[in-house]
Amino acid sequence: MSLITPRTPPGTMELLPRQQVAFQRLLDTIRRGYERFGFVPVETPVFETVDTLLTKSGGETEKQVYFVQSTGAIQQGHKPDIALRFDLTVPLARYVAEHERDLAFPFRRYQIQRVYRGERAQRGRFREFYQCDIDVIGKDSLSPHYDAEIPAVIYHVFKELDFGGFTINVNNRKVLLGLLDGLGVDDAEKRVLVLREIDKLDKIGRDKVRDSLTGLGMTADAAEKILSLIDAKGGNEDTLAALGALGIDNETFRQGVSELTTVIEGLKAFQVPDGIVRINLAIARGLDYYTGTVYETFLNDHPGIGSVCSGGRYDNLASHYTKSKLPGVGISIGATRLFYQLMEAGIIKDGGATAQVLVTQMDPALSADYYGLATALRAAGINTEIQLDGGKLAKQMKYADKAGIPLVVLMGSDEKARGTATLKHLVKGEQVEVPLADLPAKAKELLGA
Repeated sequence: MSLITPRTPPGTMELLPRQQVAFQRLLDTIRRGYERFGFVPVETPVFETVDTLLTKSGGETEKQVYFVQSTGAIQQGHKPDIALRFDLTVPLARYVAEHERDLAFPFRRYQIQRVYRGERAQRGRFREFYQCDIDVIGKDSLSPHYDAEIPAVIYHVFKELDFGGFTINVNNRKVLLGLLDGLGVDDAEKRVLVLREIDKLDKIGRDKVRDSLTGLGMTADAAEKILSLIDAKGGNEDTLAALGALGIDNETFRQGVSELTTVIEGLKAFQVPDGIVRINLAIARGLDYYTGTVYETFLNDHPGIGSVCSGGRYDNLASHYTKSKLPGVGISIGATRLFYQLMEAGIIKDGGATAQVLVTQMDPALSADYYGLATALRAAGINTEIQLDGGKLAKQMKYADKAGIPLVVLMGSDEKARGTATLKHLVKGEQVEVPLADLPAKAKELLGA
């Protein structure tokens, strides 16, 4: 029988154990941050029915959906009726509509699961990847103060992740929509196309965006006016003042400026430091279901990575599934892409082992004693592995070093007679003999716990 060459499917991220530990700790940090603000966990099936999944997708998005079908169904000529989820927002919409009567509103959920997209496989882009979402869903209405809380959550999460400086860009689509209406761009479809071009400003530059806007039918004067406002430099207070000074008599515009002001003032109340959140009028977000506040987060020292966290406000999450009005606001961290890029840049290092201590076997006759030492360490809350194979001590020490276990326990017949054991820290090079009764406390001390 010929062997099949083992290979990872394109567009997936498969990690070695110590890398996986580092990735899991990233997810755990995000999870703790979300729960600190009172968000509750939700998980949905990896696939949804096709009619559910495609309600908010279309065009290019629909081309990237993975359909799921059994061999038997294919042989019988049936069309697929389920597909892998494309994001976590559509499953959330279905979930809230289905369980509406059982949920307390505002419903604050977080979801950390894989999603699937049939994108062209290339370095740094994935077909299977983790998203870490938070959303607040209201019943009938939802205060814009929640729009301020979302970036406050992200501030605390990224501060805890400690990847260096970061900036949360915030805008409100109503500002841009009202501004376009005031400049004579009053066709709804054209406004959507204009917003998509404006959203590319940081990527393709002012000149190309201006050409695109005039190509969509905007006058050169109108295109220049909106680009001048968007490209203006200054703090958040300066931007809000500039918007107010325009004197645009448009209700949508006024609502957008008011909501944007609420977000900036709310973030001050949440004690998010100045400079972390920046009003960026070029941020529009390409997805059309965003109706108000929008967010994009960038790492200051790694702008080439692009946005690592984005989201926004939507008027009615579940309009395809229920007559109830369920407005919401949310944001998502693309954990797989973020981890991969930072690992490539050397910012994230391999994690250690889950075990903090390895109990070695120096004398097979003392195996029961070694089991007892491991049990005592675990009872003290220390993750402990025991070397069950025994063998040469040098081999056991080499294993601990390669596995990333920092502390080893050594006990031979002489230590057993004295009622002691030796702790050796492989990283610090420290070695100390301690009474068995003091072993857990000394291990914690050496581990810095």
